[in-house]
Amino acid sequence: MYFFVFIAGAFIGSFLNVLVDRLPKGQSVFGGRSHCDKCKKDLAWYDLIPVFSFIFLKGKCRYCHTPLSWYYPIVEFTTGIMFLSIFLVFGERFRIYDLGFMSLLSLIYYFFIISSLIVIFFTDLKYGIIPDAIVFPSILVSFLYLFFNHYSLILNHLLAGVGAFLFFLFLFLITKGKGMGFGDVKLSFFLGLILGFPNTAVALYIAFLTGAMSGCILIVWKRKKLLGTRIPFGPFLVLGTIVALFLGEQIREIIMRFLVLL
Repeated sequence: MYFFVFIAGAFIGSFLNVLVDRLPKGQSVFGGRSHCDKCKKDLAWYDLIPVFSFIFLKGKCRYCHTPLSWYYPIVEFTTGIMFLSIFLVFGERFRIYDLGFMSLLSLIYYFFIISSLIVIFFTDLKYGIIPDAIVFPSILVSFLYLFFNHYSLILNHLLAGVGAFLFFLFLFLITKGKGMGFGDVKLSFFLGLILGFPNTAVALYIAFLTGAMSGCILIVWKRKKLLGTRIPFGPFLVLGTIVALFLGEQIREIIMRFLVLL
C-alpha cells in the first residue's frame, strides 16, 4: 500500500510539472501532448514515467539530447514522498484505513492541498509567479471541506486566514510591493484557512526564519542574482505551511516548554 501511494503521488507529480510549466505561460493545461521544449518532438508514454524515465535517459531528451530540467524528477519524487507522508501521518488521525467516506474525503483533500502547495512552491521558485488558477480553487475547496467536515473550526480558520492576509497586505503596502508580491498576500489567506490558529503563526515564523536565513546565505555566497532581483517568498510560505501541517502541535509544545524554562 505504501509503495502504491508513493507511485500514485509520483504520477500526480508528473501532472503537476505540466501545471508548473504551462500556467505561468498562459497555456492550456490539457491542450496538446507533452513535448521537448527544444526540438518540439512529442514524447512517448515511456518517456514520461516519473523519475525512472529521467534516470534511464540520463537527464536528456531522447531525440535531440538536450539536457532536461532537474525540476521534473524533483517535483515527481517530492510529490510521491509527500503523498506517502500524508498517508502515514494522517492515516490514524482520520481513520483512513477504515476506508469510510469521510475518511476517504479527508485523504483526497490533503492530497489536493499538498499538490497545490507543491505547484505554488515550484512555480514561484522557477518563474516568480504564484498562479491564481491554483490559489483561488484551493481556497474554495478548503472552505467547502471545512464547512462540511469541520464546521466547528471554520470561524477559527477564517479568522486565521483574514489575519494572515491583512498582515501581508500591510507589508505589501508599506514596501510598495518591493518587499513581496501580491501573490504572497493571497497565498497567506490560503495557508491561514487550511492551518487555522495557532498553526498559522507557526507557519509564518518558519517562513520568515528560513527566508531570512536563505537570503543571508545567498548574499554571502553572492548568488542572489541566480534567483533574480527579488528572492521569491512563496516557497518559504509553502515550506512553513507544510511543516506546520505535519508538526505544528509538536513545535508549539517545544516553544511552550522553552518559554516555561525562561
